[in-house]
Amino acid sequence: MFFNRKKKKELKTQKPLKAVVKPLNYSNKILVAWGEAISGNVKIRDFLIKNGYKELGIFCFALTNDHKSIQWLIQNGYPHLSALIKASEGDTRALKWLHDCKMDILKFMALAIQGDKNAMRWLHKKDPFAGQLAHKMKMVKDHIEERNNSVHQINP
Repeated sequence: MFFNRKKKKELKTQKPLKAVVKPLNYSNKILVAWGEAISGNVKIRDFLIKNGYKELGIFCFALTNDHKSIQWLIQNGYPHLSALIKASEGDTRALKWLHDCKMDILKFMALAIQGDKNAMRWLHKKDPFAGQLAHKMKMVKDHIEERNNSVHQINP
């Protein structure tokens, strides 16, 4: 499973494909908090940022297409989180990168966010937390898409 439920302080950095890629190892409690932050809980998002999980809080901004946050993820050892977002938006290079790095959970999360029901079933079988997070991310992306396509929204 990709989300290893260990304390963050016990981790080592890995370096696949010439990029520094820090592992995503969090306790169940932190994963639940991340899900709440993804769903829009600003207090929990800010808590994550201020308490050693800055990447998870920044991810919430990046998920809503904040380019500075996406760059922060890439430059600070979380290109895989950036690739998850890009792949969920249909970027085939990002999806291939996740596949090549053997980050199957993130790859299937991206596919599930795109609406692939088989990918969501796979996630729920392999890592239910990842499935729940993908569902929350899909809700955010669907809301953005709905707002962008609204005839009542002014788009410059």
